[in-house]
Amino acid sequence: MIVVTIPEVINLSQLHLPPTLEIVVRVLSVYFFMIIAIRLFGKKELAQLSVTDLVFILLISNAVQNAMVGSDSSLSGGLIAALSLFAANFTLKKILYKNESLNTLLQGEAIVLIYKGEIQQENCKKADINQHELEAAVREHGVETIELVNLGMLEADGNISIISNDFKHVTSHTFHKKHKLKGRLLKN
Repeated sequence: MIVVTIPEVINLSQLHLPPTLEIVVRVLSVYFFMIIAIRLFGKKELAQLSVTDLVFILLISNAVQNAMVGSDSSLSGGLIAALSLFAANFTLKKILYKNESLNTLLQGEAIVLIYKGEIQQENCKKADINQHELEAAVREHGVETIELVNLGMLEADGNISIISNDFKHVTSHTFHKKHKLKGRLLKN
C-alpha cells in the first residue's frame, strides 16, 4: 500500500503575528494566488459571464473568505481585509505600469488573428478560436468577410479589435469566449 503525505503548509497562527498583520498577510497571499491562477487558467470579461462562470466566481470567493480573515469575522477584520485588497491592487497596478516586462508576464500580450484578410491559423489555435467564431466576431464589427479585414487582434483583455477599410476603420468588441491571452484595447 502506498501512502502519500501532504507536507504541512505554513500555519500563520504559529508565527504569532498581531491579528491585524495576520489578516494582511492572509489577504495578500490569497490575492497573489488568485492573480497567478487567473493568469494560468485564463479570464473572461466580467460583463460576459456565463452561468458556470458566475457560479465558479461565487464559490471561489466563498472558498477563500476564511483563508483571508481566519477566525476573525468581525467588521474590523473585514474592513482590514478589504483595505489590504485595495492597497495591494493599487500598488500592483502602479508596479505594472512602470515595469513593462512584469506587466507582459502577468497580463499577456495581444495576438494577431487576421492580417490583410488572411487568418493567422497558428495564433487562432493558440487562442482557441475557430473560424466560425472568428467570422462571427468580424460580422459583429460590421465587416462582411474576413477578406475585408486588414487587422484582427485578440487583445489581452479578451476583446477582439478589428481594423478594416485600408487600416482606417477601427472597432473593438468583447469576445464571448474564455481566453488565456490579454492585452491593450485599440481605441477608436
